[in-house]
Amino acid sequence: MIRHIINIILLFIFIFAGLLASCSDDTKLPALSKDATILAFGDSLTYGTGTSSNNAYPAALQRLLQRTVINAGIPGEISSKGLARLPALIEKYQPALIIICHGGNDILRKLNLSETSDNIQRMIDLAKSNNSAVILIGVPQFGLFFNSAAFYEELAEKNNIPISNDILGDIISNNSLKSDRIHPNSQGYQLLAEDISSLLQRHGAIPGR
Repeated sequence: MIRHIINIILLFIFIFAGLLASCSDDTKLPALSKDATILAFGDSLTYGTGTSSNNAYPAALQRLLQRTVINAGIPGEISSKGLARLPALIEKYQPALIIICHGGNDILRKLNLSETSDNIQRMIDLAKSNNSAVILIGVPQFGLFFNSAAFYEELAEKNNIPISNDILGDIISNNSLKSDRIHPNSQGYQLLAEDISSLLQRHGAIPGR
């Protein structure tokens, strides 16, 4: 009897998890025109530390999408500095889409992650106030399993925006895909770009291939 009850509970858990996943997958992005500008915003993971500028993920993504992708990554930047920097970039480029991959240096420096979450929320608000679509890239906490910090998924759900929450953890946990302890190599950045491209396809921003 107890086993039967446990099986029923597990079934409801799986169904609920599936519903959450389908809700996330149902988030639609505006289609990106061929002349759309995409702003890749972040720190060293966006800048491309560990490889050349031509092999950083924004350059790789530009080749995949055949659309302009601006590399707006600054190594070592914490989220509060990024928040202060973002408005001028939005005004300059008027991006149709902003890819936010920020907060890694906050995590490394053990800053207050509730403040990091607030800063990234304000980045999302800035993007939306400019009618820019947004996607999030979750940054891993460097531990046994390289799971992304929980606030990334929470922000994605709260704002109903797509997120790639596992790819960086998968890359950083694989020695053949990274240039040092925390940065991908050229192959790792290529995989990140491919994952973002796939995410954009799934959510309707670009046609499927």
